[in-house]
Amino acid sequence: MCLASVYGKQNDTETLIMKNVTRVEVREDKVYLYDIIGKETVVEGKLTLVDLTRSIVQIECPA
Repeated sequence: MCLASVYGKQNDTETLIMKNVTRVEVREDKVYLYDIIGKETVVEGKLTLVDLTRSIVQIECPA
C-alpha cells in the first residue's frame, strides 16, 4: 500500500496537511484527501506535485 504525506504550499512556506493519505480527489478548486482510517480533509487549492517515489503530494493554497 502506498501512503502519502500532503503538504500545502503558500508563499514559499510548506505545511503538513495530512499524513497516511490513501486517496486524493480533485473537484474544481478543492482537493479532497482521505487517510488510512477514512478521515476526510478538504483543502482549497490546486494540486501541483505528486511524487510517488517520495510519497509526497503538494497543493498550492491561495494566499
